[in-house]
Amino acid sequence: MELDRIDRAILSTLQQDCSCTNLQLAEQVGLSPPACLKRVKRLTDEGYIDKKVALLVPEKFGPCLHMVVEVIMERDNKAMYQRFLNRAVAAPEVKQCYRVTGEVDFVLIVMVPDMDAYEAFCDRVLHADDNMKKFRTLISMKRDKFETAIEVRA
Repeated sequence: MELDRIDRAILSTLQQDCSCTNLQLAEQVGLSPPACLKRVKRLTDEGYIDKKVALLVPEKFGPCLHMVVEVIMERDNKAMYQRFLNRAVAAPEVKQCYRVTGEVDFVLIVMVPDMDAYEAFCDRVLHADDNMKKFRTLISMKRDKFETAIEVRA
């Protein structure tokens, strides 16, 4: 399916604030409420909209450390990579996980309340994998930008 101007406007608007009502969304994109609702349903059914969520402010819930963890595996083995990947994505501390090219095999975005929690995460997820060669942790001093919206192109 090709997205038209109205589809792109709906997706852009919902990325900024998915809590708007269907009536508000319809007014913003220039559709009747029933037509707008039908389009949102179609965009969802066709996989353009994965889920609607509330983005919380982590610091409101206590201390929070954001870390970027680069993981290098010992052997280039698909089954071993998958075993590590399964453990990493199951860990609640891992907020994002990327398989990357180059010297590093995985990049994890990890969020923990303190260094003790990070050490426990390392023991449970990183050190527990016998194919993990080494990892490097970059601790974020301050998050200057966090954006979830993507550019909606035709």
